Amino acid sequence: MAGSREDARLIEAIQLTVALWLFVAVIYLPVLIDRHAGESWFSIGLDASTVFVSMIFATPLFLVFRDTIGRSLKYRALVLGTVIILTAIVQSAFDIMFTGWVANNFERAWYGLPRDLTRAYGAAFNYICVFSVNLALFQLSIARRREASQAKKLVDAQFAAQQAQLAALRFQLNPHFLFNTLNAISSMIVTNRNAQAEKMTEKLSGFLRASLASDPTELVPLEDEFSLIEEYLDIEKVRFEERLHIDISYTPEAACVWVPSFLLQPLVENAVKYGVGRSSEPVTVKIDARIEDAQLVITVEDDGQFSGEDGTAVGASVGLNNVRHRLEAIYGKRSTLIAKALDRGFAAIIHIPI
Repeated sequence: MAGSREDARLIEAIQLTVALWLFVAVIYLPVLIDRHAGESWFSIGLDASTVFVSMIFATPLFLVFRDTIGRSLKYRALVLGTVIILTAIVQSAFDIMFTGWVANNFERAWYGLPRDLTRAYGAAFNYICVFSVNLALFQLSIARRREASQAKKLVDAQFAAQQAQLAALRFQLNPHFLFNTLNAISSMIVTNRNAQAEKMTEKLSGFLRASLASDPTELVPLEDEFSLIEEYLDIEKVRFEERLHIDISYTPEAACVWVPSFLLQPLVENAVKYGVGRSSEPVTVKIDARIEDAQLVITVEDDGQFSGEDGTAVGASVGLNNVRHRLEAIYGKRSTLIAKALDRGFAAIIHIPI
């Protein structure tokens, strides 16, 4: 995995480069001592100082490396291979010129050091090897950072999913919902509407079974998610009767998109609780899903008279935050949840990348 440009950090590249070239200096120290046998340690230090120049040359190498992230493997190999060779040639040329400069100004013994193409070829090969290792360390650093980032996202997603499951169950199994539903079933039985009571019992049983069996970490087709929402609204329809109107629509393309299970439940429950529950007039809860610009757009909207005023109430905020956290844990910044009060009612709009 190539990673991303954000994963390639200059400060880490500098640290890796310094560590590598200091290690190279230690490895080559016996060679330098042998090369300057009989000379002072000052002479050996001057020769070893070129390692700092190599560290400087590694910086533009890193910048090219970072700039090619995201390009094809063939392109990266060609560009980076060319840059490594050119850097090695420049470094070798610098070494030869530096040897001449030191010989003319500080250590006359350096006149005996080779400054021909034979030395240049050997030095260039060595520099190509070390700069290649330097490049490999850059890639290793990105891979480790990417792996750590993905592991953290996975842990965060699992934690958020677990929290979302608890919150979803709290919404789905709250005592008021159960009490009102069971009370409606009881009323049907008392009035000898046994068929309706049996049907409502089946809906409640199916809904509760789906709630308890759902795994918040898994994705389900949007069509299945809407089926559960319809079961929930059918149950609430018994409670509110003509005060609750339901309008659910989605395109065939949207129905096939996979979404987190029970993602819409808190939004729909907010619409019922704050839109329908606080209005004496009929309220329409509208749920719509469609594809726009390679994104799944889901809208949960109600035209309740007071839902816009209470859209930021504690209960509503908990539900909105629940959905927002789940989206962020799964899709990151690529998904959004927009909640806003309307002239009459409230709307929550979800954008999910396909």
